[in-house]
Amino acid sequence: MLGPWVRKLSAVLLAPRCLVCAESGHAGLDLCVDCRAALPWNHQACRQCGLPLPGDGSDCGRCREASPPFTRTQSALRYAFPIDRLLPRFKFHGDLAAGAVLATLMHWALDPADFPQLLIPVPLHPARLRQRGYDQALELTKALSREYRLPLCGNRLRRVRATEPQTKLGAEARQRNVHRAFGLRAGPPLPAHVALVDDVMTTGATVSECAETLLDAGVDRVDIWTIARAL
Repeated sequence: MLGPWVRKLSAVLLAPRCLVCAESGHAGLDLCVDCRAALPWNHQACRQCGLPLPGDGSDCGRCREASPPFTRTQSALRYAFPIDRLLPRFKFHGDLAAGAVLATLMHWALDPADFPQLLIPVPLHPARLRQRGYDQALELTKALSREYRLPLCGNRLRRVRATEPQTKLGAEARQRNVHRAFGLRAGPPLPAHVALVDDVMTTGATVSECAETLLDAGVDRVDIWTIARAL
């Protein structure tokens, strides 16, 4: 008898609230109508690297000149308002509510017709994990694994050395920073098609190093899944 009343009370007390502007959430999501309308979906983008494009071209000029080691990038949104408010909260401040919103948005944008056989999060170095307290890429991968019922492997790909935070570096310095920074633990053969999962892709230096590590281990195809793509 109390069940319906408890559900109604919970809906009032725990009603969604916009994590960006604190207005009422919309359609069960912690984003209001205006902030949801402002979402910078990355619909027109390079198929290989996810870079936003002005037209409907399938590949950007850089990928046509020198193809990256990964086959396809699915970056749900551009790194702009309000994603630039939510993603740092999830990545640096342990805001799992923001992470849940971002995972939902990513879920809406992914193409289920081109799914991999395995999801692999871009790993943190153990020292960075101790400092931050949680692994945002792993948490995101767990959510997507549950949603799509795709297997997850969170312990094979690893950082073999600590690196400087990429946010402080330019493009060339980013490449040098992560060069040979990843390795693969021994284990059974990996499937032919895997996807690397991370929060944001900027120059692609980190995911390129991860992809090359996986290709060297016998994987045929590596895709990149991220919440956002930097302009």
